[in-house]
Amino acid sequence: MKKILYVLTVVVLLTMVTFLMTSQVMALTLDTVNAEVSKTKIAPGEEVTVKVNFGKGLGAYTLDVAYDNAIFDYVRSEGGTQNDNGTRVRLVFYDSTGGSGARTDASVTFKAKESILTSNPTDFAITLEGMSNADASETYDDITTPIEKDVLVEPNYVDYSLNLQYTGSILVDEVKDMTLITASSMGKNYNHVRLIAQVTDKPSEDATAKLLATNEDDVEVDLIQNGWGEADGYALGGKDVKQELALRGEFNKTGKYSISIKLIDRDNSDAIIAQKTFDLTVVEEKQEEPITTPEQNQPTTPETNKQENEMPTTLPKTGNTQYALIIGFIAILTVAYVALSKKNYQ
Repeated sequence: MKKILYVLTVVVLLTMVTFLMTSQVMALTLDTVNAEVSKTKIAPGEEVTVKVNFGKGLGAYTLDVAYDNAIFDYVRSEGGTQNDNGTRVRLVFYDSTGGSGARTDASVTFKAKESILTSNPTDFAITLEGMSNADASETYDDITTPIEKDVLVEPNYVDYSLNLQYTGSILVDEVKDMTLITASSMGKNYNHVRLIAQVTDKPSEDATAKLLATNEDDVEVDLIQNGWGEADGYALGGKDVKQELALRGEFNKTGKYSISIKLIDRDNSDAIIAQKTFDLTVVEEKQEEPITTPEQNQPTTPETNKQENEMPTTLPKTGNTQYALIIGFIAILTVAYVALSKKNYQ
């Protein structure tokens, strides 16, 4: 009998221990957790904060925020003791007050690298473990499937400009060297672009215009007829973009031509990236320089102009003029002396 009682007692104790252990291990699902970012588009050098809201006060948790260290640098955090291993920031929190210091959220702040020159879609991945409520009477399942928040790190792009440069006059039926410049201080990156040109105005129906360029295969291409670049386009973008295309303009009639040049995106149904219309005036021939005589070619100075424009007010004194004055003065003195001598004699 005693043996039976002993066995029953052991069974009951084991059942109670099992129940207590099971009740302690059993965790609840915390489905109130959510995450948000302060902005979804970040420029190089800007900060972004990842904030995790728990939905209720937690007395303990370990929060991990994974990030791309090629795009971001860790800046600061709030809501626990932090550790940054270069690709993941971990916040560990435990409320030692017994419930009065529970937290309802935590946050981590990152800064986009200044050196980024292209568009970089990326994300932050958030996980949680070791969660319990304020007085540790409840524990919660770990969140091992990351909560992902997508962001885009992208420079503040500057629109592309088109500029057609040349010097001097454009003469009819003569080749004119020109340069077409595509530029941007911070150009958006495109994988496939092309340049095309169109004559929108010309002096007559039979007037023709050509903008010729030579490609890397030494083949001459007319931008107006064929455009520039391979059929699927070429790459363009980055900091301080400046592409120069040497052109040769040819026009068979005098007068005004309007040529519209476009930069298009082949990956976006040939959407226009940049466009500008250039007005060109074609003349018959270069004006001849005026013919001048050798005298006309002599350099002039302010003094020579003064001599030519002013008449002298007095005659210049010469050597003969000075002698005449001296002789006249002596003659006057002689006459005066003779007159005084006659008076004294009388």
